[in-house]
Amino acid sequence: MRCTRCKDDNDRVVDSRTSAEGTVIRRRRECLSCFLRYTTYERIEETAVRVVKKSGERVSFDRDRILTGMLRACEKLPVPVEELEMACARVEAKVLEEHDSEVPSAVVGNLVMEELRGLDQVAYVRFASVYREFRDVSQFLEELGPMVHKEKLGKKKSASKEGD
Repeated sequence: MRCTRCKDDNDRVVDSRTSAEGTVIRRRRECLSCFLRYTTYERIEETAVRVVKKSGERVSFDRDRILTGMLRACEKLPVPVEELEMACARVEAKVLEEHDSEVPSAVVGNLVMEELRGLDQVAYVRFASVYREFRDVSQFLEELGPMVHKEKLGKKKSASKEGD
């Protein structure tokens, strides 16, 4: 591996761990030239699944595009990159498990939204607004409605427990 700082390819592995249901190996490395520590991920290269976009265009499934979208949705939010990596791995695993050669982009987008909903509500709404191409505020409100309703129910239940 080349160091991200000095570009030297002289490093050592400091720590290795299996993650994402045993499909990924996470390695902490240290550059022996500049002593920078960085993380790499090693995974099995699967057969190519193609994503069928709304336009009908077919493109290769790209895990990095999913992670980039999730990172963009989580900008300036307290969501650890490791959690996004694991969420991305779950999306990838579901796609590869349930689809042999082609998957509609809507399926991939919905899987990403499910993962983001569990991580951070703001990130979920950010991603949904771009993915679903919201045109006006009413579409935002439709998406937020169930989340706000669910939160109000949770507060009512906790308030009734405190009153007991």
